[in-house]
Amino acid sequence: MSYRSFALPDPQTQAEFYADVPLKRLFAWVIDVVLIAIACLLILPFTAFTGVFFFPALMAVVGFVYRVVTLASGSATWGMRLVSLEMRRQTGDRFDFATALLHTIGFYVSVAMAPLQLISIVLMLLSARAQGLTDHVMGTVAINRAARS
Repeated sequence: MSYRSFALPDPQTQAEFYADVPLKRLFAWVIDVVLIAIACLLILPFTAFTGVFFFPALMAVVGFVYRVVTLASGSATWGMRLVSLEMRRQTGDRFDFATALLHTIGFYVSVAMAPLQLISIVLMLLSARAQGLTDHVMGTVAINRAARS
């Protein structure tokens, strides 16, 4: 049995953990996209500027690595950290590498297919824990880090 600092908060009795999570996730996503674009622009000269011709693919690869590494190392991307969000597994534990990898794959699949992305957005807005589609499938949740302190 593994040690955990807490289980997932109840959205009814501990609503502060889920307050403004959908809006914060949107802001975090915008911040992350900007950071990924900056990283890609810095990488561009190392491709002899041929990266211009496959820039969307470069953004996708760099973004994938960025999400997996940041989620695995701190259970939040840098954008999430700036808006005080962190991801938790169903047990309340922080993300490990495997969870970060699977969550990122789920995120990329939902972003690649518009109907899945729409379902994910609706779920974030309407579900008690503000979970997206990948979160529902994996049992993960984004919570306010400040509420945990």
